Amino acid sequence: MSRENKKLIVILGPTASGKTGLAIRLAKKYSGQIISADSRQIYKYMTIGTVKPTQEEQKTIKHHLVDIVKPDHNFTLAEFIKKANIKIKYVQHQNNLPFLVGGTGLYISAIVDNYDLPKGRIDLGLRKRLSNKTKQELLDYLTELDPATAKIIDQDNSRRLIRALEYVIINKKSFIKNQVKQPSPYKILQLGIKTDSIKLNKRINTRVDQMIQQGLIQEVEKLLNKYDSTLPSLNTIGYQEIIQYLNNETSLDKAIELIKIHTRQYAKRQMTWFKRDARIQWIRNYTEANRLIKQFDK
Repeated sequence: MSRENKKLIVILGPTASGKTGLAIRLAKKYSGQIISADSRQIYKYMTIGTVKPTQEEQKTIKHHLVDIVKPDHNFTLAEFIKKANIKIKYVQHQNNLPFLVGGTGLYISAIVDNYDLPKGRIDLGLRKRLSNKTKQELLDYLTELDPATAKIIDQDNSRRLIRALEYVIINKKSFIKNQVKQPSPYKILQLGIKTDSIKLNKRINTRVDQMIQQGLIQEVEKLLNKYDSTLPSLNTIGYQEIIQYLNNETSLDKAIELIKIHTRQYAKRQMTWFKRDARIQWIRNYTEANRLIKQFDK
């Protein structure tokens, strides 16, 4: 299969920007299938808080890499790269158009730039010492040693913070600046959803309220009956705040407000990551996306 026939469409943007709806509509038109690039939708039983596509949406368009591991699975970037490439090639061999859709910048960049992940020594003693630090302590330490990585890393993921610190401390090099990029085997079109910040914040607030109404608290309770609350998967916006509420560390109103604040902050970090890539073509709606895909598909 030539590179010309290995087309890949990427739909990206901050949380609550409308990626899923746009991707499904485009996938319907172009005989596509969706590969999720969301570092939380991979986990089973975490549905409301990660705003997974509904069962109806998944029946309408085939979705890959959603609900693939349990919350106690140590899912790595290397594992995502391997699984995502397998699914992309699978879709292409079916003569369908793969759509890589999500807001996890590192996942998207790893596929678009065909990362050869930096390899370094493993120091289990260092890893253990770092694991005893709080998430804020890890972030502060990374900011001191490797500000470029700290600025764009998933700050809610303690495991990623630890791995980045481990690499920086051992190799004395920036983690993000030493991601080795290689030519992609795919012909790629990246479409980013451009959103007005005021409108996006309103959408985030509305979404959080809907998550509570849909049963986020009950979802977290069920998870805590099965899993340790300190798992990296549960150290996620929406889950960590409700865990604090269930532990009587904060009120429900305060927990909801914190989810909104933390989600807005996360959306800003997502945009910081995406703005680094000049290849992304920013669109506001389906019409603009459709026009660019038509041009790309010629």
